[in-house]
Amino acid sequence: MTSTTISAAGMRQVRTTPLRTLTERLGVTGVAAAAILALLVLLAVLAPLVAPHDPNFPNLLAALNYSSADHLLGTDALGRDLLSRLIHGARITLAGPGLVILISTVVGTALALIAAWCGGKMDTVISWVLDVLFAVPGIVFGMVAVAIFGPNLFNVVAGLAVAYVPYVARVVRSSALRERTMPYVQAAHLQGQSSLGIVVKQILPNVQPIVVAQAVSSLGFAVMDLAALSFLGLGVQPPTADLGLMVKSGFDSMMRGYPLEGISAGVAIVAIVWSVTVIGDKLTSNARSMG
Repeated sequence: MTSTTISAAGMRQVRTTPLRTLTERLGVTGVAAAAILALLVLLAVLAPLVAPHDPNFPNLLAALNYSSADHLLGTDALGRDLLSRLIHGARITLAGPGLVILISTVVGTALALIAAWCGGKMDTVISWVLDVLFAVPGIVFGMVAVAIFGPNLFNVVAGLAVAYVPYVARVVRSSALRERTMPYVQAAHLQGQSSLGIVVKQILPNVQPIVVAQAVSSLGFAVMDLAALSFLGLGVQPPTADLGLMVKSGFDSMMRGYPLEGISAGVAIVAIVWSVTVIGDKLTSNARSMG
């Protein structure tokens, strides 16, 4: 699908395509980051189909083998195929932080819109709560959730989701306060629209680019926090394949002269974080230019 636009001078036509539009918005670096992220997501989604072996099947006779035709990245200390564990581990490394950002974005956006629209004491109370949450590192919330409810992925996700609410809410609140003073809001009032209708139908669509940009930018931090908690043994539990766990077990293997597990998992984490960070920065720049 293509579209044709006419330049300001009206003298020549420029044909645009979705790829050209994407390149203009993200730049070359952003497109490369999006391609890497898309590939990792595709591998994670198709993990049961593309992984050459069962990621949790141990074979002590093949423990700590180097790369071979049957095991391209070698095996870990239990003889499990590293490539298969890497592919399956990417599923949790992407899905866990994705769920954290989804929950925190929905809750944070709702709180931000309520604070911006109601103002007064409501805004003061919500802003105070957000400031308190913002002062505590996300990984601490994850540790507290594990201490109370036990070590597993869902408890860590819940703890991190609470921690990431202010990251979204503070940015969206500032944008919503600006939008509230716009003439279209007054016009909606004069037309008899309800407060809920104005917030949902008028203000929310206009702050949506900021919401999306902030959510993508926060995703990279959530990936690192979840991987760190797994490394500490507080998140995903063995024998489940997870990149954070692979870095931890790979550290022990590295001391024995087999570095591929830790290196491959670390590179995968860096690739994910770099990709979402670059995309988030580009989206944030675009959102600010639109504002």
